[in-house]
Amino acid sequence: MTFAVTDARIRCKYMDCVSVCPVDCFYEGETMLVIHPVECIHCGVCEPECPADAIVPDTAAGAAPWLELNARLAAVWPNITRKGTPPADADAWKGVPGKLAYLSQGPGG
Repeated sequence: MTFAVTDARIRCKYMDCVSVCPVDCFYEGETMLVIHPVECIHCGVCEPECPADAIVPDTAAGAAPWLELNARLAAVWPNITRKGTPPADADAWKGVPGKLAYLSQGPGG
């Protein structure tokens, strides 16, 4: 089992998960973080640390498209190994539906 970040993380970009990841498998774009599914060791320590409840196991209903998106974006975004500062408006975006439209999927995203 691997884990993936969903659209709940878009525009929130909390980084609590990064500080607990033992293998540094998070990658950072402008509006969100993603998990590299091949680098993830399936330990699950990141999932309960996410304040936005944006991290799901690959066995969750609807996880498949998120796994593909995480893999694609992790291939072009830089690796992040330390918790940074979330955007000032992160709390305002927490729980907002339909955030996929706010994701820039290009390099640097």
